[in-house]
Amino acid sequence: MAKTLFDKIWEKHVVDRIPDGPDVLYIDRHFIHEVTSPQAFSGLEQRKIPVLRPEQVFATPDHNVPTMDQHLTIGDRLSRLQVDKLTENCNKHNIQLFHLQHENHGIVHIIGPELGITQPGQTIVCGDSHTATHGAFGTVAFGIGTSEVEMVFASQCLLQYKPKRMRITVDGELNPGVVSKDVILYIIAKLGAGGGTGYFVEFAGSTFRNMSMEARMTVCNMTIEMGARGGLIAPDDKTFEYVRGKKLSPVGAELEKKIEEWSQLYTDEDALFDIEYVFNAPDIAPMITYGTNPGMGIPIDEPVPTNKGEEKSLDYMGFKQGQHLLGMPVNYVFIGSCTNARIEDFRAVAELVKGRQKAPNINAYLVPGSKLVEKQIDDEGIREVLAEAGFTIRQPGCSACLGMNDDKVPKGEYCVSTSNRNFEGRQGPESRTILASPLTAAATALTGKITDVRTLV
Repeated sequence: MAKTLFDKIWEKHVVDRIPDGPDVLYIDRHFIHEVTSPQAFSGLEQRKIPVLRPEQVFATPDHNVPTMDQHLTIGDRLSRLQVDKLTENCNKHNIQLFHLQHENHGIVHIIGPELGITQPGQTIVCGDSHTATHGAFGTVAFGIGTSEVEMVFASQCLLQYKPKRMRITVDGELNPGVVSKDVILYIIAKLGAGGGTGYFVEFAGSTFRNMSMEARMTVCNMTIEMGARGGLIAPDDKTFEYVRGKKLSPVGAELEKKIEEWSQLYTDEDALFDIEYVFNAPDIAPMITYGTNPGMGIPIDEPVPTNKGEEKSLDYMGFKQGQHLLGMPVNYVFIGSCTNARIEDFRAVAELVKGRQKAPNINAYLVPGSKLVEKQIDDEGIREVLAEAGFTIRQPGCSACLGMNDDKVPKGEYCVSTSNRNFEGRQGPESRTILASPLTAAATALTGKITDVRTLV
């Protein structure tokens, strides 16, 4: 019987099936951070249960950490407590921790792939919704709640109902100035913020095959923003070469054997999906959002639509139906997050801003996703290019993606952001977020107003 890629991975990891209930799913990799793990560790303590397989758990503090002066004691009491507790719990349970001073510290969904922890065919979970990022490698990866974090600690398994299957195919070559972030914002705008609810999505077609691994990670990262459980892309030679040589990847004969196995991870030709969508890459323009969920997106040169039921959202954003956002002044730009803080993103930004100057009204948060990305920024001369244009590179962390650390957008201010969510107050109390690609964000930083990057490239 023909099977989808998702079916193949899921079925291989089913330990048991509960009649008329969920599957017991084995978990290969468990990522944790400082925000959703403390209560799970406390639950283990109360029940006197150890972490069953600590060698399959990997930890890093990222959500609540400062992105300046990380060598100093964390000033915020709650943030400091969470980070200290993570360190204490990891030491107690012998879990690998990439702490703030570790050479491999970074955002959880960035360090997993760049260290080779993430590999095709795995099941991966984390107490964070954007665990879907790892699906770019052909994995079944999804976010879980704190009680489920405790369940995986204790058993290395998880009770899960199997989602339905969706395939989204995009074929063709992207236009200049259009990148993977625009592709996923376009798809979410077409399907809506709840269009993927109940499904696991496979992305297929020449457009995704032509993307780099970093671009694929951006796409899978935001699958959750259309309500889906997760998203994945079949591994190929790009995937195998990306994994090769990573710090924690297999090596030698073991790697070659793994690649043989990974080469079988694809959807069979006659496999059936519960629902399918097809889009054309040339139809996609640079995208921005205008509302308070990622499904409220438009091509950057089109007006705010006249959709019923969006009045409250538009009132919060200060926009009106029919209004053009192109050319609107903004004072904040954020380039970072687990969606767009990889070296490829900073290379693209540096190429665009080289020889130009940041607008004087712009406050810019440029935050690499890991110490490795930060090192590449230095080694490739990107920091110097950005500094000459008036930008400062901060230290790794989730930063202004969410209003949980020091990097907040002030009340009432607009921020053109490369992050994944534009909910009310997401980047700080009463802040207003406009999601965009790194190119659109960089173009906006140069001009001080929402700018179509196609006018600068």
